[in-house]
Amino acid sequence: MKIAGLVLAAGAGRRMGTPKALIRDADGVTWVVRTARLLTEAGCSPVVVVVGASADQVRAALSDEPVEVVEASDWDEGMAASLRTGLRSINTLSEAVVVVTVDVPGLTAAAVRRVADRAAEHALVRATYQGVPGHPVVIGRAHWDGVIASARGDEGARGYLREHRVELVECSDLADGVDVDTVGDLPPGHG
Repeated sequence: MKIAGLVLAAGAGRRMGTPKALIRDADGVTWVVRTARLLTEAGCSPVVVVVGASADQVRAALSDEPVEVVEASDWDEGMAASLRTGLRSINTLSEAVVVVTVDVPGLTAAAVRRVADRAAEHALVRATYQGVPGHPVVIGRAHWDGVIASARGDEGARGYLREHRVELVECSDLADGVDVDTVGDLPPGHG
């Protein structure tokens, strides 16, 4: 099964004070590059990164990475705008897409693989961390139009997923699914 990867990295990071895509981990790697690499490592192809705020800087950070970069001109509407742009840009050969946000620094390729491996059996799959839903989310092609039509604001696909049967996959043994929103939430060595 051909599964694409989609990194939502268009936000301005208002609560963080800087775009989260440009935050650097303890090794000096930007979050956008780290996230794109883990999708590639997990076997996703192609990997598409949606940019918006600070688009030129984020695009420059990705210049040596084997990814496709698309820009969400309406990125300031929220995560839904990035999700819609990304889904519209995925090539027609992909049967599903693994969606991740750039602000989950504890995500691992192993967690992405575990969730993606369920895509052959289930059209909608979502990681959970000790029972709490998080990323990644796998969306089968048959659901893309529905997600695009329903995605609003900062909810992304959350409303759509609530209305459809989603296979939940526990991943807390492989990753930390914490979504980082403020400087106080940053792991040690990141910034």
